[in-house]
Amino acid sequence: MKNITITLDEKTAAWARVYAAGQNMSLSRFVGELLDRTMKESREYDEAMRQYLSKKPGRLDRENAPYPNREELHERPHIR
Repeated sequence: MKNITITLDEKTAAWARVYAAGQNMSLSRFVGELLDRTMKESREYDEAMRQYLSKKPGRLDRENAPYPNREELHERPHIR
């Protein structure tokens, strides 16, 4: 474990103390768990984004269908 010092304004520090006490944990443990959870979520998000971006783009329709042209995409027969 590594000890660190953080600076909080009085209102935030008071809220954090009360919240941590309500969870039956010390302020130090509360902050540590909060940072640990944030770090894990960030890593999971980064991994999911890496996996998503590594996939080739796919077609929405048939495998060999051409992309629709501009006129097909913006066809609005009820307007014309």
